[in-house]
Amino acid sequence: MTKKVKKLYTQQKKRYLKKIVGNLEKPRLAVFRSHNHIYAQLIDDQTGTTLVASSTVTKNIQLADISTATQKAAYLVGQDLAKKAIQKEIKSVVFDRGEKPYQGRIKNLAEGARADGLIF
Repeated sequence: MTKKVKKLYTQQKKRYLKKIVGNLEKPRLAVFRSHNHIYAQLIDDQTGTTLVASSTVTKNIQLADISTATQKAAYLVGQDLAKKAIQKEIKSVVFDRGEKPYQGRIKNLAEGARADGLIF
C-alpha cells in the first residue's frame, strides 16, 4: 500500500510543478515547512541550481531570540531571502508553496519577501 501512496504523491507533485517553472530571469521561490523550521530557496529550473537560500536554521535568524516555528521567524526568513536576492539582482519570482495552503507561516514568509522588494 505504501508504494501506491508514494506513486500517487509523485504523480501529484509532477502535475503541480508542471505549472510552476522558474528560469534565470524569474526563478522559483520554493518553500518547505516542517514542524520546527521553514526553508526557502530560489531555484533556476533550467539549470537545476539554487541561486539563493534562507531558513530558520541560519545563524542570523537564530540570533533574533524567537522560536523557529513561529510566524515572526517565517517573516524574517522572507526578508533575509529578499535581501540576498536583491544583492544578486533578482527582483521577480514565481512562488511555489509546495501544495500547502497559503496561510500562517507560508503567508508570512511571502509577505516578508514582498516587504523587502521581491515581486510575485
